[in-house]
Amino acid sequence: MLYSTQRYAAFESEFHCEPGQGRVLVQNGYLFLYADPGRADDPAAAAARWEGAQANVLMQREAGLAEVELLTPAQVGERFVHVDPSGLVGATFCSTDGFLRPDIIYMEGFRRVEDLGGVVRQNEPVVGGVFDAAGRMVAVKTGAGAEVAADLFIDATNAWSPRLTELLGARTLPISPLKRYLYFLQRGPSLTPDQLRDLPMTITPRRAYCRPENSEQLLLGWAHDSASDDDFDWEDQDVIEPEFFHKSGLENYGMQLWMELSESMPPFMEFDGLRATTAGFYAVTPDHNPFLGFNPTQPALLHAVGFSGHGAMMGPFTAAAVTEMALAGRTLDAIELGGRRIDLRALQVGRTCETHEGMVI
Repeated sequence: MLYSTQRYAAFESEFHCEPGQGRVLVQNGYLFLYADPGRADDPAAAAARWEGAQANVLMQREAGLAEVELLTPAQVGERFVHVDPSGLVGATFCSTDGFLRPDIIYMEGFRRVEDLGGVVRQNEPVVGGVFDAAGRMVAVKTGAGAEVAADLFIDATNAWSPRLTELLGARTLPISPLKRYLYFLQRGPSLTPDQLRDLPMTITPRRAYCRPENSEQLLLGWAHDSASDDDFDWEDQDVIEPEFFHKSGLENYGMQLWMELSESMPPFMEFDGLRATTAGFYAVTPDHNPFLGFNPTQPALLHAVGFSGHGAMMGPFTAAAVTEMALAGRTLDAIELGGRRIDLRALQVGRTCETHEGMVI
């Protein structure tokens, strides 16, 4: 993630953007809040989460993230006007964390591919493969009736990966498409536009989160239990079920999320209401870590999928790892990156999924 942050900070120059058109990284910081065990419904669980947070900070610092901090409730109250610290045991904050502008990343990425002579095909899904006598894929068939030949095919389809590998006769990876929803909350009089714009990504003790979309709206999210929707259609990603739609009365999930955030951040209670709901599918793996590597039964297919909600965040690192594997022609145990050896075994295709992502929200 350190490498990805550095590359996103240099995105504008590396992608030859027009001045001011490639600022894709907003470094407002990440603020994780932790409940006081003495005031929590489940004291043991709250104590365990705080103990884990302190261990995470030590791990992050050892990995080179020197700026991550442990904060007392008093420090939280002094530094973050939107947070009520009275029910907290503490917090962690990293000032160089932030969020991305994926619309800019994708559009500028498409433009740069074409600048370099590449071809971008849109609304043209893969519907099958073409194979040689040994069973190696040599081309893909598309919904437009085309055959695209290549020596190597990179699967970056994420939630669509299981059905793609089935179409191509390759081994399917354990990826569950889970529906997730995001909400947009309109600013009220309790915070100024500048205060809203500068808020960090803030995560409550129960893992609801918010961050500024702009100076007038917050983006809100909160993962919920859901079944894997393995047969979802293209249109399903935009369907908002009534219980999740922000205009479906006072009991909808968006309203519950707004109230959850307001418990930790009282100024949000005075905001002017939810304005929109959006949805899509996460590609969730058993350990919330992605799969990077070649398919065990199709040597021409290289996977970069299963990011469980943080694919864009890992984009530059993923590109570096996939490039090295493509050049090597095999799944690698490690790569050299930024002067460091990065162990990839916890991300490999075919792993046992024992090393779990520890800060899932």
